[in-house]
Amino acid sequence: METYSTAKQSDQEVPKKERTDGEPGENREEEETMENGTAGEGKQWFPNLNMVSDCKQMAREALDRLNVWEPSVYYTLGKESFFIAGHEICIRESLDSYGALIWPGAVALSQFLANNRQQVNLLDKAVLEIGAGTGLLSIVASLLGAWVTATDLPEILPNLTFNLSRNSKSRCRYTPQVRALTWGQDLERDFPCTSCRYDYVLAADVVYHHDYLEELLATMRHFCRPASGTTLLWANKVRFQSDLRFKKSFESCFSTTLLTELKEGDVRIYKATARE
Repeated sequence: METYSTAKQSDQEVPKKERTDGEPGENREEEETMENGTAGEGKQWFPNLNMVSDCKQMAREALDRLNVWEPSVYYTLGKESFFIAGHEICIRESLDSYGALIWPGAVALSQFLANNRQQVNLLDKAVLEIGAGTGLLSIVASLLGAWVTATDLPEILPNLTFNLSRNSKSRCRYTPQVRALTWGQDLERDFPCTSCRYDYVLAADVVYHHDYLEELLATMRHFCRPASGTTLLWANKVRFQSDLRFKKSFESCFSTTLLTELKEGDVRIYKATARE
């Protein structure tokens, strides 16, 4: 398990991988096709309609999220407020990046943890969140007594740090830590298995329209190794065919149990441990 003193050290600079985590128009899988489906001189190129449709769906969801969590959640411009685990949590968000928004999986898993403390006891547990985004889930885990390390891409960290500090100060048993993590990159260098061991790894809405699903799975496997005793809690809203393909690959690596399925937000929460 990572020691408390290690966590207080300054974050290491993680080499930045060119990725946008699925931002519309930037996905490397967004191949172009000819109007007549064949290559040739003088032909006009058009984006693949299925890929464009997937990006538009994510954009629509970002701009038009319905408040299905009432009365626990109320919205204001640039800020969302929640009442979870007996505390009001105020989150600053932005439309600049998918990572600066709160997605249904984070809300669902946060509420599940708060309402099922006997089933998942986070008190004094070491918890890592990958793809922490705005930090809601890490904040809730901290309020529930966990020692939390929240990770995301370097450009997401300023807002993540702001939200964690704002909502955890003088409230939590342990001060949550923030570290940069690019999926699949320098994992053993920055998070060596000998010193970085966690009781739980949390992941919410990390599977969507982006090119880094293999790197995401490799990251999950790095932190949740056989016989490590680490449990992965993954909340996901199924949006695309890629979600189903990832789940198939995920289940080949992890023994998986469906904890709950929320029809309102189409969110499923899984509990998983690495296969031997």
